[in-house]
Amino acid sequence: MKTYSLSAKDIKREWHLFDAKDKILGRVATQIAECLMGKGKSYFSRNLDCGDYVVVINASKVRVTGKKEEEKLYIRNSGYPGGLKITPFRKMKIEHPERIIFHAVSGMLPQNKIRDRMLKRLFVFPEEKHPYSDKFQGGISH
Repeated sequence: MKTYSLSAKDIKREWHLFDAKDKILGRVATQIAECLMGKGKSYFSRNLDCGDYVVVINASKVRVTGKKEEEKLYIRNSGYPGGLKITPFRKMKIEHPERIIFHAVSGMLPQNKIRDRMLKRLFVFPEEKHPYSDKFQGGISH
């Protein structure tokens, strides 16, 4: 009996469509992260990138619970003196709603070399219109 080792050519990628309208940010982000990692597949392996493609629509209509709407902050730093940028959740939701989902999902993926490859298969759109509608004839909608 030999142990079967999965190779890159054995990986089958599907397309998933997530509608974030009136859904809680953290709950939808965990489902998206699981699809990107491929955790639901029988041949899941942590050292291989065996996840699927994910399209998220209505990112501007995602919800958060509690006081996060007023208190949640997105902080980034350029590394230069005075380069600290703080953006409140409300402003981010108006200006760049796709970054909210992207940031949440990014934090739920493993922090290794495969993370960037997984995030390249994540497509987030603020409204319902997206260019990947032809991919969902046999795809999965959440």
